Amino acid sequence: MDLDSTFNFKKSNIGRLIVKCSDKPGIVAAISHFLHQKNANIIESSQYSSDPEGGTFFIRIEFHLKDLNSKRQEIETSFRPLAEEFGMEHYFSYGDQIKRSAIFVSKETHCLLELLWEWQSGDLETEIALVISNHEDARSTVESLGIPFYYIPANKNIREEVEAKQIKLMNEYNIDLLILARYMQILTPNFVSHFPNKIINIHHSFLPAFIGAKPYERAFERGVKLIGATSHYVTNDLDEGPIIEQDIERVDHRDSVPDLKKTGQQVERRVLAKAVKWHLQDRIIVKNNTTIVFQ
Repeated sequence: MDLDSTFNFKKSNIGRLIVKCSDKPGIVAAISHFLHQKNANIIESSQYSSDPEGGTFFIRIEFHLKDLNSKRQEIETSFRPLAEEFGMEHYFSYGDQIKRSAIFVSKETHCLLELLWEWQSGDLETEIALVISNHEDARSTVESLGIPFYYIPANKNIREEVEAKQIKLMNEYNIDLLILARYMQILTPNFVSHFPNKIINIHHSFLPAFIGAKPYERAFERGVKLIGATSHYVTNDLDEGPIIEQDIERVDHRDSVPDLKKTGQQVERRVLAKAVKWHLQDRIIVKNNTTIVFQ
């Protein structure tokens, strides 16, 4: 058995259980007892309660079970009575079920390049199925890695036509996650409705200040002292979806506009990469317009 086969075989024995329900005593004990009965070994467990007196309870458990591949259906079926008893919203996922991603990008490629680097190094557990752009700038880089590249010009006058093509591609490639790596187009409610909590965006964290064009130039004129970035799920409320990750870097009066842009791009790259990794590892639970992130 070669190294890749050994890796996939080990991954096939890793399961994840994500649960959301009303908080009450006994939930953790019941889940642990269930997994123990199945001879599963819990290797990671993270939990959170919004309020121990009647709030909402969230838990992510990662477990190992030999020959899990042949036992998945039985485990999922036998868990249902327990889920009904506690009123759980839940799902199982498995280490060898690699999610398929599509990356959307415009002219600025720094976030795309970061994702491709993480993917090449094995730190981004996804299959990058395709890249879509309204510019040709990234074509050679993407195609050199054997990833299909689709150039689809876009503007507000042909938005519905463009999104129809994009939705068709998402379905053809069986995409699980859409990553907006500085894709500078506004998505319509129709498009967003096809992919609830499956579109991750990145933008600078000046918002709600400096909305619109040339935010770094106006931030420089204002004398900002912090440069940041925010990654979030996309909803119909522009740039107001559930936040996944944020980060900042300090700047000062010596930094020029190009310095601010460079710093901002560095923050954007790492913030988006973190958000994407956590989604791929089922570490994020969306609650209304916020998130529980089990890092």
